[in-house]
Amino acid sequence: MKILDWYILKRYLGTFLLMLLLFIPIGITVNLAEKIDKILENEVPFWEVVNYYVDFTIYFANLLFPLFLFLSVIWFTSKLAQNTEIIAFLSSGVSFWRFLRPYMIGATIVLIGALILGMYLAPSASKGFNDFKYTYLKKGREIQETSDVYRQINDNEYIYASHFQPQTNSARNFTLEHFEGNDLKFKISASRLKLNEEDTTYTLTNYNKRIIGENGDKLISEISKDTILPFEFDELTPVSYMAETLNYNELNDFIEQEQRRGSGNINRYKVVAYKRWSLPVSAYILTIIAVAVSSIKRRGGMGVNLALGITLAFVFIFMDKVFGTIAEQSSFSPLIAVWTPNIFFGILAIYLLFHAKR
Repeated sequence: MKILDWYILKRYLGTFLLMLLLFIPIGITVNLAEKIDKILENEVPFWEVVNYYVDFTIYFANLLFPLFLFLSVIWFTSKLAQNTEIIAFLSSGVSFWRFLRPYMIGATIVLIGALILGMYLAPSASKGFNDFKYTYLKKGREIQETSDVYRQINDNEYIYASHFQPQTNSARNFTLEHFEGNDLKFKISASRLKLNEEDTTYTLTNYNKRIIGENGDKLISEISKDTILPFEFDELTPVSYMAETLNYNELNDFIEQEQRRGSGNINRYKVVAYKRWSLPVSAYILTIIAVAVSSIKRRGGMGVNLALGITLAFVFIFMDKVFGTIAEQSSFSPLIAVWTPNIFFGILAIYLLFHAKR
């Protein structure tokens, strides 16, 4: 690599790391100020708090690294422009594309780091972060799918309940249907289902079992019946943040399993999976936009570049959140929703890049 490459690359990575080191302590301080009352009230052990903020750091570094990267590139590139260093580079015969090369090398390094972080480190941190939050700060109030839960529990059997209550291990208006091929063989229904944790059996209240026969149906009814059912209660209503806590391979298996069960949260899980790729790729797009915006020496100085950069960064984050929420709450394609901000800003990056080159 040439001297120019090392000069820019060191500034690229150094400013990015400095930005992280500056903003993460601020985030921890703000979060601690907000949560300190509940931490003291619940007498949370000191090392639990330390582990929580380690996980907090990894979790939010992964979530907000595009913003930090964008601002850091604008910051040091604006300084180069204000010091007329960029003009000196280009006047020496270096093309704008050649000037951009160390930025792309830096973006590649960040992308690789972001992939490792997002695929394996951040999920583990997310689990610790959420476990702490719901254990000590929200006292077990996990967000779960509890209404109109429908699942395929194996190749032949399907269950439904109008309302699951994870806190009491019970469900209302429960049904289990057993098929062989396309033929319904029997159906079990109960007004209430309750898990008996001591022996993992289930108690069904107002139990009815209809056996479908060729010469007529057979109906069995009992006021209460204890029995074994072929599913684990905890697996039926995973907490909504479950996908965030799984590494990429586990997440793919989890999505496949939930699709077979007919989960209503499948789009939420797919959004998480697709973002594992889209956020790291945004390093290239945001780097190009940042260079194009800040490589021009402006009359207003670095402040104008930073103001423009912050505006674009928050538009990117806003689009990412809006399209992600739309996909989670509707039938809109999660793949399109997750990649739309990258596509939109990718087109913007190409336009700004050619404008800056001219």
